[in-house]
Order: sequence, then structure tokens, then C-alpha cells
Amino acid sequence: MSTPPPIRRPPFCPNSSCDSRKNPTAWRYTKKGFYLRDRAPKRVQRYQCSQCRRYFSSQTFSPTYWLKRGDLLESTFHRLVACSGMRQIARETGVSHSTIRRLSDRLGRHCLLFHEAMKPKNCPSEPIVIDGFRTFEHSQYWPMDLNLVVGASLFVYGFNDAELRRSGAMRPAQAVKRTILEKRFGSPNPSATERQVRELLARVIPKGGSVTLRSDEHQAYPRAIAKLKHRVIHHECTSSKKARTTQNPLFPVNLSDMLLRHCSSNHKRETIAFSKRRQSILYRAAIWTVWRNYMKDRSENRKLGPPAKLLGLIPRALSVRQVLERRLFPEDFQIKGWLRSCYFGRIATRAIERCEVHRPRLAT
Repeated sequence: MSTPPPIRRPPFCPNSSCDSRKNPTAWRYTKKGFYLRDRAPKRVQRYQCSQCRRYFSSQTFSPTYWLKRGDLLESTFHRLVACSGMRQIARETGVSHSTIRRLSDRLGRHCLLFHEAMKPKNCPSEPIVIDGFRTFEHSQYWPMDLNLVVGASLFVYGFNDAELRRSGAMRPAQAVKRTILEKRFGSPNPSATERQVRELLARVIPKGGSVTLRSDEHQAYPRAIAKLKHRVIHHECTSSKKARTTQNPLFPVNLSDMLLRHCSSNHKRETIAFSKRRQSILYRAAIWTVWRNYMKDRSENRKLGPPAKLLGLIPRALSVRQVLERRLFPEDFQIKGWLRSCYFGRIATRAIERCEVHRPRLAT
């Protein structure tokens, strides 16, 4: 796979503290030579901002910045939504597993911002459905829910995570091990689902918005809705035991759960390719969300176009190359709270005492 073509003219100074960001029309720059590299683009133009005097290059605005193997970014995207595990991708491409993990994290951060840029800015004009997709991190002793909000158009408006305590049938030895792990790492917060559902709904439904929300009979949903102020939410409950047909009011999220498990190797039943870090689960969920909303057809047989086309957000399905056309900078988006923590890799895994976070380099 080839890398995106280099830019012909830098659109702005990548330094977020530069005064030119307030008035980009008056911004000036000068060319400062170039440097050579082994892979395409082999000749990279250098620039200098005329105001802050910072140096940058045409690669600064590419999603492949600071990458030696930028040619793997597009193919890694395809493989991650095609149920390939990271070690499997590493074997196929001849690189290390850690390289694929870093590429996956980079794609996840890009897709988080891409979805923020493309999603509807107003309150959803269609009924939305919320549900928790059950999976686990690190081991089966640490289950979690991936909360999804999906519209009747099958558009995924947002997601977040909620830690859970392992329940269900356990052998005596498993119950003892759970107790030992909880003494060492702490017990999951029993109110995590309510808190995270409230955060997700507040992000999807702006203040002053009115929407019909459908869910199953989980007790955390009405408690979370009751604490949301300045929003009108008409809550409709449907039993989770009802047949999961197209007539089920929860069909959009049921279909999304099925497709997410089908397309993601880390969510397969009895898999050994499960994610060891919750942050990795969220990055891959962001990749899947962009693929589902802007690339994947709503119907494989009838060719209706992706959900974003139905909502009028795009004229046609996007390709991976179009999604990765230009680098997106977090300073250009009003990301805060959980979304900001997710972008910068601050969502911790309880069973891992030291979690790696993302530290922006060069152009921030």
C-alpha cells in the first residue's frame, strides 16, 4: 500500500501555541530545504513558520508522520476490521507485534478525531438505542462493557467503556483467585455503568435536545437518564429476552453487537487474541466505528450505502485512503473529559500497574 501524497502547501502552523492559529489568513512560512529518506515520499520538504520560527515538514501533516513503515497503515486498517489479530498481521507483514500495536493505536486516535469531525453536530433526529457490549480485558477476571449508542439508521453515534466485576458460575478456585486479584488491584466500581452511560448520553445528546432512547431493562439506564439535565429523553424499555429480529426495537444495537464481534478478533468467543489493555479495545472500537459509519454498506445485498450517507453526512462510501488523507490535530477539536482521556491513552487497565500513555511529539 502506498502512503498518502505529500501536501503542496502547509495549511497552517502545526504549533498550537503559535499566534498565527488565531489568524490563519495572515500566516506566512518559508521553505527551508528538504531531507531524504529511504521510503516514499523519499524527498520531504522542510518549512519554517515566520511567526513562531518553529520548523516542520510536509510529513507533519500526514498520518504517517514519524513512521518508518507508513506504507503499512492502510493495510493494517483493512486487516483490523477483517478479524485479524495483531500477531497474525505482524506475521503477514514481516514486522514485530509491537509495531502493529502502535499502528493500531495511531489509527484509533485518528479515527476518534475523524468521527468527531464528521458526526452530526445537532441532536440525533432519529430514535437511538443504547446497550452494553460484553467483553473483557487482560483476562476473564476483568469483564467490561463497551457501551454503544446506535441510531435507527445504524449510525454509531458514540461509545465508551464501563468496568464490571466478574459474575456468574465459578469454580471455588476461580472465586478465590478473583478475591486475590481484587485485593491486589482493587474492585471494579459498582456504579461505573451508570456513570459511563450518563457521560455517553451527555456527549451524544446536546443540551436542549429531545430524543427517543431505547434500551433493555438494565437498572443503570433510568438512573443515568434521571441525572441528565436540560435534555428531554423519552425512554422506552424492551426486554433483552425478546427475539432479536428486525422487528425488535433494539435491532440497530443488536446488529452492531453482532457485527463488532464478527469483525474483531479480540472479541471472539474463546479467543486467545483478546486485548490485554482496555485502551487497545477502545482504539480498535474507534477504527470499527469509522469503518461502520462511513465505509461499510448498510446491506451487503441491496447496496444502500453506509449509515453516514443515509444521514446526509457524505455523498458516497469513503475509502481507507480518504479517511487517512490528512493528519488530524487534537488541538483543532473540542475534546474533553472521557474523550480526551481516551485519545491520549489514559484509560487504565486495572490489572496493569503501569499503563503507557500517548505523548504528542513534534507539532503540538
